[in-house]
Amino acid sequence: MTDLKKATFAGGCFWCMVKPFDQWDGVVQIVSGYTGGHLKNPTYKEVKEGNSGHYEAVEITYDPAVIPYKTILDVYWRQIDPTDDGGQFQDRGDSYRTAIFYHDTEQESLAKESKQQLEASNKFSKPIVTKILPAKTFYPAEEYHQDFYKKNEKEYKEDRAKSGRDEFIVNNWGK
Repeated sequence: MTDLKKATFAGGCFWCMVKPFDQWDGVVQIVSGYTGGHLKNPTYKEVKEGNSGHYEAVEITYDPAVIPYKTILDVYWRQIDPTDDGGQFQDRGDSYRTAIFYHDTEQESLAKESKQQLEASNKFSKPIVTKILPAKTFYPAEEYHQDFYKKNEKEYKEDRAKSGRDEFIVNNWGK
C-alpha cells in the first residue's frame, strides 16, 4: 500500500465541500475544520465571528496511487467561485474565502500550475483570487459538522439549494 497524503482546501462553507470529494475512489477520509489562522483550538462560533484568522476548510486524506492530487485539484476548482474574495455564495466573510493549503513542494507546484491554467482559460472574466498557502495546523470542527450532508440530509439540501452554489457550478462548469 502506498503512503496516504493530505490535501487541504477552503471553499466556503465546509458542509458543501465534503460530498464532492467523498464520491471519489482513493479518498479515505474528509474532515471539516479550521486552518490558516492564529487562534489555537478555535470553535465554530469563534471562527464565524471572524477574529480567528481561520478559514472553514476540509482536510482530505487520500491515496495518491488511486487518485492523484491533480484530480483532487480539478474537483476543488469546480466547487467554488474562484473570483470571489468576500466569501462563497451566501456565506460571506473572511472565514468563507477560498484557499488551497499545500503540504509539500509538489502540491504547491501543482496548485500554482492549476491556478495559472484556470486563469489562462479565460473561463472567468474576473481575476482568480483563490490563495495558495502553506498548510498550517488543522483543527477539526465540532463533531456535528462532520459528514453533515449524511447526518442532516434535509438541512444540507435546503442550505445548499438556497446558497446559489449549484447554479454557479452548472453555469460555469456544466453538469
